[in-house]
Amino acid sequence: MASSRRTFLYTLSAAAPLAAQTSKDTVRLGFIGSGIRGKQLIDEFMAVPGAKGVAVADLYDGCLQRAKEQLGDTIQAGRDYRAVLDNKEVDAVVIATPDHWHEKIVLDSLSAGKHVYVEKPMTWSLQEGPRIIAAAKNSGKVLQVGSQAKTSALTAKAKEIIAGGALGKVNMIRMANHRNSAEGAWNYPVPTDASEKTIDWPKWLGKAAKRPFDPKVMFQWRRFWDFSGGVAADLFVHQFTQMHELMGVQAPIAAVSAGGTYKWKDGRTVPDVMNSLLEYKEGFIVDVYVNQANGLAPRGIFIHGDEGTLQIDFRRITLIPEPKESQAQEYGSINFPKAARDEYLAKFANETRQQRPEPKEIPVERGQTHNWYFIDSILNNKPSRENATEGHYAAAAAHLCNLAYRHKTRASWDPATGKVKL
Repeated sequence: MASSRRTFLYTLSAAAPLAAQTSKDTVRLGFIGSGIRGKQLIDEFMAVPGAKGVAVADLYDGCLQRAKEQLGDTIQAGRDYRAVLDNKEVDAVVIATPDHWHEKIVLDSLSAGKHVYVEKPMTWSLQEGPRIIAAAKNSGKVLQVGSQAKTSALTAKAKEIIAGGALGKVNMIRMANHRNSAEGAWNYPVPTDASEKTIDWPKWLGKAAKRPFDPKVMFQWRRFWDFSGGVAADLFVHQFTQMHELMGVQAPIAAVSAGGTYKWKDGRTVPDVMNSLLEYKEGFIVDVYVNQANGLAPRGIFIHGDEGTLQIDFRRITLIPEPKESQAQEYGSINFPKAARDEYLAKFANETRQQRPEPKEIPVERGQTHNWYFIDSILNNKPSRENATEGHYAAAAAHLCNLAYRHKTRASWDPATGKVKL
């Protein structure tokens, strides 16, 4: 980190107690960060059989009150996440803080003997990933990154179709996630009681540069590089995770990016329109884009092969086969003398001409939720369904896009060594 970054304010005590053994049928959860996404995660996990919420930590008193309304007044609730880690009744933590806090809290949680569910992106920078991977491996605990499409039934079915050869050789993938609204651009409302009395502002800043108290920054933190990776880390990363699973690949080797802040002139430092093109050593490119100033483009992933295209959105899969190529080149022979062209085309007189086949929607039965898989992995000693290595590579793709954008150049990356060339 640059020297201008603040160092972390608190360190985990050297003698932090290990978590109690998980009971055979219950995982007791501590929630660290209970803002918008944290609130959703509480609801989602409480719908999973075997999950029980017992503690919550957040730096805004209003979020703590909302968590109590969800989980009951008797839960442990406070501002210091270390109290959650010190609680022997907590088996696992669910981390939904701003991105710049992820690494520190993940490492502290693993050190305290907790299983970890951390929201995407797993990391705020490329350098953080290997440290989390090593800590997760050494801990023996389940670490699952929270990118829901990774374990969806849609993804599993689409992966089966691709592996079966229906698309032929995949050469290009397009991914988009447009939205045109204040909410879609992260301009969330600020609670009327937000103040330095109800918020621990210095602790919230963490390792970010010091700045005067501004509740808009806290509640709209995705607008700033100090706390997030912008559209790439918030939106691209979902699709990178899903695409890596679909294609059975790890990470890109290069990226170029373009974009800017074209609509939301609100002091944000991240772009509201961004387009990145990534190269994979497996022999295909990925074109990914987000527009927070227009919502028209279809959301989802389009996987193009020489024999077909697969469209995957949030609810369905559509297979669009390529038409069989005609052997007769009518356009390519228009410069022939008439007799020669007639003779050439006569050879294909009996050829059946195929129009582009109709798209075929593939039925998919609903599967388990991403949250369910985390609880299942803990209770039944199964591997994580989105481990630290996978989380690192998905986040790394987003970070590579951002490096290319911010440096206005091609960014090359060696996943094996972690070295970046700009």
